[in-house]
Amino acid sequence: MSATTTQTAPSITLTSKAGGRAAIDGKPTNYGDFRDDLNRDGYAVIKGAVPRERANAYSDAFYSYLEGFGLGYDRNDPSTVRRAKLPVINEKGMILNYGAPHEKWVWDIRGEPGVVDAFAKVYDDEDLIVSFDVVNVGFANREDLPENKPWPHQDQDPAKPGFRCLQGLVNLNPSGPNDGGLIVCKGGHIHSEQFHKDMADEPRIPAWTPEWYGFTENGMQWLKDRGLEWVKVCADPGDLIVWDSRIPHYNVPTQTKQDRFAVYTCFMPVADVTQEDLIRKRDAFERRLGTTHWPNARHVGSNAAVRDGKPCPVSRERPVQDPVLNERTYKLTGIPYIKAEA
Repeated sequence: MSATTTQTAPSITLTSKAGGRAAIDGKPTNYGDFRDDLNRDGYAVIKGAVPRERANAYSDAFYSYLEGFGLGYDRNDPSTVRRAKLPVINEKGMILNYGAPHEKWVWDIRGEPGVVDAFAKVYDDEDLIVSFDVVNVGFANREDLPENKPWPHQDQDPAKPGFRCLQGLVNLNPSGPNDGGLIVCKGGHIHSEQFHKDMADEPRIPAWTPEWYGFTENGMQWLKDRGLEWVKVCADPGDLIVWDSRIPHYNVPTQTKQDRFAVYTCFMPVADVTQEDLIRKRDAFERRLGTTHWPNARHVGSNAAVRDGKPCPVSRERPVQDPVLNERTYKLTGIPYIKAEA
């Protein structure tokens, strides 16, 4: 069972703060840290946000988690990288079900001080909540797995311009130029508003939420015509990659023998969400359901994994190991910020 106590935690009164959030508009800044890269390029790498020894332990926990389904996957045998021997993983490498977003090792990564502090620095706010986002695995031996085709997109509604969301992931395995991982259109966030004005009549790729926009061939040409460059983001185990939700991005499969492991981490100030959001988020936490990268839990997932049109025989409603949260990580659930009913 979880070490958290969701029923008796006291509510928290927020301390209002004047502005102070990092400027993410492409204009010159002099923060002297990763925020300058984030502002200029739309993304940044925070080296060693998770100490290397702990990052390696998290990678081991990830492998053990996959082996623990008992379907036949063995990290030391590449021939076992087969759909039938793994939990349901979509073509982009995401594990959406099984309570995976709430595994203890996933929550431990979210609560790493170097991870939380990076987002607190950008927002100039300690009162943050975190998404219950998915984990991602990109196997080197993908012969039996669905093809991961390019899917350039931005995770923000074009009708709501400006900096609204900072996405992130903690990288757990080496990710060099030819290894699988994140690819971004450097500086694309600066051009986002003009792009959507110029491309307003372009038919949109269907999406299940307006907070996702897929780039068509015409849209990709628009980016190319402005000299924007696509960059594979390289990172070591324990590095935190953050990016503006407006920047065009997607992930690419590895071209080497290196597996890709990543845990998505996205934080936002609790001041930016409603009480209704927090109540919905509490329900998702208590039922151990996942969300998108948006911490306001506007969209909540399911733990009912489906394999070839049928319920996955190893589906589960709860994680293998429930999270054990300390005071800071419990606040990240948003539950302590729910106001008591009058």
